[in-house]
Amino acid sequence: MRAGPNDAPPEARMALNLRARAVDKPWGRTDLPEPFLNPDGRKIGEIWFEERRNPALPLLVKYIFTSERLSIQVHPGDVDASLHGLASGKEECWYIVDCEPGAVLGIGLTRRIAETGMRAAIADGSIEQLIDWKPIEPGDFVFIPAGTVHAIGAGITLVEIQQNADVTYRLYDYGRPRELHLEHGLSVSSLAPYGRAPIHLTIGDTRPLLAPGDAPFSLEIRSWTVGESSLLAPDGLCWFVPVAGSGSINGEGFQRGECWLVDERSEIMGDAAGSALIAGIGPDAPVSASPGSPSNTRAAK
Repeated sequence: MRAGPNDAPPEARMALNLRARAVDKPWGRTDLPEPFLNPDGRKIGEIWFEERRNPALPLLVKYIFTSERLSIQVHPGDVDASLHGLASGKEECWYIVDCEPGAVLGIGLTRRIAETGMRAAIADGSIEQLIDWKPIEPGDFVFIPAGTVHAIGAGITLVEIQQNADVTYRLYDYGRPRELHLEHGLSVSSLAPYGRAPIHLTIGDTRPLLAPGDAPFSLEIRSWTVGESSLLAPDGLCWFVPVAGSGSINGEGFQRGECWLVDERSEIMGDAAGSALIAGIGPDAPVSASPGSPSNTRAAK
């Protein structure tokens, strides 16, 4: 964060608290962690943060809550997605907020395998042993490039930041009666081990996590102390996701469990020491897709 006063006139600054929308999932939870509420006892798996007037923003931020394993799946990149008439591919990253002891993420495979071997492993269920199940703890961060075969385990609360395209190819679903997408999915899958080391973050860290060349968006974690005033440095739109602490953005209060759409002129003031994930797309990135875009065409998690 860059210390100093914010000289931009108030009307030129952006501070938009995005609407939180609960999404029911068969693997969701009824007992949501604070500060989320679930008075109707729904099986909520995701909280989506959306802008009412522009639901097609280029990034989507979610909280995900799991009581069961999610399907083993893969997402295409922009090039492969365009071949099927989709507006974009889907790359995503995860920040682990909390998890039960023994919780795991499936990321990549334990060994390289041919497509024929992968098809056989899906058919006989041995894909469950082929996936590289990695133990996790709160504060872990993982980037999932397009083509990475992956799955989220049970007992996890995480923040997901992704390209805003609901394009998921389900490869295996533990016998649950849901559609699989083997032809599309295997055509874009990297049938090999995952090559990136997970990053462990602690509250108080300030560091870059994804550079623009690594992903279709940039990402960093920033921390602040009580009473610290600072400006957001990146150009263009930013998604500000507080994961600890509280404060204000241009005088409006924020807390963990929210997501704000801000820009480089926005001023952050810390009321309680904390940290936030900040995702950016840069000044030249498109801020919306055309209405009726075919980006939402495949099964969700």
